[in-house]
Amino acid sequence: MRTSSYDGWYRGSARGLFVLCCSGEVFALPWQSLSPTNIFAPASKPADSIYGVSLFVLAVTGAIFAIVFSLLVYTVVRFRKKTDDRSEPPQVYGSTQVEVAWTVVPILIVVALFMATVRVIADTQKMVRPDNGLEVVAVGHQFWWEYRYPGLGIVTANELHVPVSDTGRPTPTFVTLLSADTDHSFWVPRLAGKTDLIPNHPNRMWIDPRETGLFLGQCAQYCGTQHAKMLLRVYVQTRDDFEHWVEAQKQTPRPTSVPSEGQRIFESTACINCHSVAGTAANGRFGPDLTHLMSRDTIAAGVAANTDENLRRWIRNPDTVKPGALMPAMQLNEQELDAVTAYLETLH
Repeated sequence: MRTSSYDGWYRGSARGLFVLCCSGEVFALPWQSLSPTNIFAPASKPADSIYGVSLFVLAVTGAIFAIVFSLLVYTVVRFRKKTDDRSEPPQVYGSTQVEVAWTVVPILIVVALFMATVRVIADTQKMVRPDNGLEVVAVGHQFWWEYRYPGLGIVTANELHVPVSDTGRPTPTFVTLLSADTDHSFWVPRLAGKTDLIPNHPNRMWIDPRETGLFLGQCAQYCGTQHAKMLLRVYVQTRDDFEHWVEAQKQTPRPTSVPSEGQRIFESTACINCHSVAGTAANGRFGPDLTHLMSRDTIAAGVAANTDENLRRWIRNPDTVKPGALMPAMQLNEQELDAVTAYLETLH
């Protein structure tokens, strides 16, 4: 079943911010996992680390708030002006003890927060890819994602597929982050923290999702007009399901002796300058690889479900689906539009 672009990502996001603290332990509330972008429902070790340091920061800042607010209330009540009090309050011109306290205590708090954060960053960055780890190269484009699996010979777009990691024998996924144009940022809240994609400066991150399902995110760095619609979809699958997906992606469409009308139109327009379709004359690299287009749930980087109607509307005029998209309208007539749509729907 095909799913909508963001599958109601906002549902429960506000409610999911609450945690229940009791006897020094943290319990997840029942609605905590409703939002697929909820940072308080981590499903991977890097996200676990961020979750832990977030709770630590929340506890420290909460304690500061409680102490300061309590002192403020005490001061207002204890030293409020009496109706019959006409005297001037005592004038205090300095206190070494107070000045030392409000200097040293904040420094100690900042150092503690700094050390906790540095420890999480160091533990995350020092991870070395094991032999059984999956390698993926993610390339950010305006405004879509390209995924390359160097060890598997697969190139796909917008929907990242990875195997679930066994807690007994972890199989993490290591992602090399590249940018084809401007700054982007890869952020799937339940799997890992934000990591930027910077031109000519490769970055790296890793995830080891421990549960299957669909995890959502998006570009977290303003990269142009459609930054907000440069969405991320990570499909975490069982090992068997992932292997089946890999085998399907490796299949090359069989060339037909007589190309269809839609294929002829596709290959005679500027489409082939940007897109690739294995086994055909289309070998462009500027746009997404379309070899297995219909195996994807969405088009336009997750903006619309991959349906006949949406695909046809996207081909006719991308601006009606994603204003500011760099793909131009090809000015096809109705017959040509039907033919090209029918051809693309054969690309499984």
